[in-house]
Amino acid sequence: MGDCVNNGANTDSARSFLEAYTFRFKAENGHAPLAYVHSFGCQQNVSDGERLMGRLAAVGYEFTKDTDCADLIILNTCAVRENAEDRVFGNLGQLKKLKQHKPDLVIGVCGCMAQQQHVADKIKEAYRHVDLVFGTFAYNELYAMLYEVLNSRKRIFDQSERPLDIDEKFVQLRENKVQAFVPIMYGCNNFCTYCIVPYVRGRERSRSPGSVLNEVKELVSQGYKEITLLGQNVNSYSYGFPELLRSIDAIEGDFRIRFMSSHPKDASRDLIDTILSSKKICKQLHLPVQSGCDRILKAMNRHYTVEQYLDIVNYTREKKPDFSFTTDLIVGFPGETYEEFCMTKDLIRQVRYDNIYSFVYSKRSGTVAAGFEDSISDKQKGLWLRELLLEQRETSSRWLGRFVGRVCRVLVEGEGRTGEGYLTGKNDEGIIVEFKGDISLKGQFAEIKITKAMNWALSGELV
Repeated sequence: MGDCVNNGANTDSARSFLEAYTFRFKAENGHAPLAYVHSFGCQQNVSDGERLMGRLAAVGYEFTKDTDCADLIILNTCAVRENAEDRVFGNLGQLKKLKQHKPDLVIGVCGCMAQQQHVADKIKEAYRHVDLVFGTFAYNELYAMLYEVLNSRKRIFDQSERPLDIDEKFVQLRENKVQAFVPIMYGCNNFCTYCIVPYVRGRERSRSPGSVLNEVKELVSQGYKEITLLGQNVNSYSYGFPELLRSIDAIEGDFRIRFMSSHPKDASRDLIDTILSSKKICKQLHLPVQSGCDRILKAMNRHYTVEQYLDIVNYTREKKPDFSFTTDLIVGFPGETYEEFCMTKDLIRQVRYDNIYSFVYSKRSGTVAAGFEDSISDKQKGLWLRELLLEQRETSSRWLGRFVGRVCRVLVEGEGRTGEGYLTGKNDEGIIVEFKGDISLKGQFAEIKITKAMNWALSGELV
């Protein structure tokens, strides 16, 4: 099998070829070709994976959760942290034996990790059993690339950064029939010094308000109860994010609205007022701060100070004292001192987050911070991370107590971890709630009186 870049075969003819291929495959094997699509990383990646599945379903593929049964395997990858890349390479190594037993199996790697040239080169040389490697700019070329692999038995590599128009006619094949991710924009213009996203996702591009509204209306008519709007920096939506939220909030139906992720520099008072005055928007904001030290924030190129960040928090809490904030935090950024790290612990106490997502700094090749001197040992970073998590545990243990005695509206997601007869879901603030109930409640809203608060979840009784 030869190697080549994607030459952009005609999409219509490629689609016709794939439709004929899946029809012939089913006639010969008694079932359609089976695709295994696995997405690593963030909700945006999950949404991209659903789009890939939608494209495959449109030409006749069906799906499996078992790689051993698959005729096509696509790993949709994340490049934000090193451990995510390590997992992908580990999975690719395990697939080598499967390819030896099934020579016609097509293996593909796509997404943020695959957009990086050094990753594509590594796969090309060290993982010869991989047939298809394409980045985030090539999703719309899936049919043409599969055509080349199946028809010509060529290995396809596409890391081009072509202008990428938004395909408003895309179909997402959603496995979850209650909660839906709706992308409203792609890319990022912020260039935080630690982040690879602008390099692998490109510049910001927003969908039209009309297409977003039509998609949400359709989802609500299908019975979806929770709509999460997605974007690398969702509140920099080109057509006005608060305006879009107000339009979605006005849609008739029994559902709730979430969104992520927000950048503090774009978190306006208009956005806060829109959330607080709405009927369906959850009273919770995921607002990644990354550090509690102004010097580190400047080194990260975050475009705000701790004071400006707290101004958003204080404005919100003046209007709704128990409003829920969650955040992302990076521990051990190059050059960070212990005293500066302690400023982040202080911020946790000041804001009183319901939850934090904290990570040890992960060097990403190609970012500005990759060239910074990093004198903090991995052991020290690990100790700081544990210290941070202990601080959050103490804070959330006290702060979550505000829910005890209240009745919360919970979207039931399934069986709980406590044991048989227990269900779990999340309240509007995004906090896990466990309670006794019948599994028939799955996918519905339930009123739960909170009886106990832990440091990570709530428990209660069905009203």
